[in-house]
Amino acid sequence: MKNLFLLLLLLPLFASAQNLSLDTIKAPSVFDNIYSRVIASDSLSSSFVIFIKKEVKKHKHATHTENVYIVEGEGEMLLGDNTFKVKKGDFIFIPMNTVHSIKVTSSIPLKVVSVQSPYFDGKDRTWID
Repeated sequence: MKNLFLLLLLLPLFASAQNLSLDTIKAPSVFDNIYSRVIASDSLSSSFVIFIKKEVKKHKHATHTENVYIVEGEGEMLLGDNTFKVKKGDFIFIPMNTVHSIKVTSSIPLKVVSVQSPYFDGKDRTWID
């Protein structure tokens, strides 16, 4: 545990600024429903490009906020008590403890950028039935 704390403390010292084109990030030719790739992270946030073929089921994050930008595709999103359509160019802010999900409605997978803060290791996700 002490080593993990030290790593999280020092990680920003090793992180460097970067510039990348989202156009160059592609999903593998074969994946089931969701493909996620980390594009940047430090102790304060984690950034992912996520491809979604079908859906992300209802869930929430108790200690994380999430910012989602739709790069490609269309879908129907649940955010709290609201359901609405999303498309390329849309930005969605998801406060911590807010139930959310998305169903893809386009013929192509959704491609999104998801930025979570603080650092997200995948453990702060509670699935909702």
